[in-house]
Amino acid sequence: MDIFSKIAEQKIREAIERGDFDRLENSGRPLNLEDEIWIPEDLRSAYRILKNAGCIPPELELRKEVLNLRELLDTIDDDKERIRKIRELNFKLMKLGEMRKRPLNLDQFPEYEEKICGRLTE
Repeated sequence: MDIFSKIAEQKIREAIERGDFDRLENSGRPLNLEDEIWIPEDLRSAYRILKNAGCIPPELELRKEVLNLRELLDTIDDDKERIRKIRELNFKLMKLGEMRKRPLNLDQFPEYEEKICGRLTE
């Protein structure tokens, strides 16, 4: 965890201890995740149309493929096919990292985190 996350966690714990979150408006009600405030105004209608058509952003589609490939790897017995799927998974992970323009969060892919940490400590 980086220093900013630690500071944020500390501030949140202090606010909980003071009771700042005890009587918030809408407390106990489900969040409205359909809120489109974060989407620029000129893109809202396009996003709504794509969402209603069942389309998702390319990054999420690729992440979905990565998760499906990881599950598929557990069921493959043939070594050649398994290696082929591992290569495909590695390519998709690399592509996902490029699309995000920021480092991939290895917490979501623990088997790769262990391999990378092992290589760095050698």
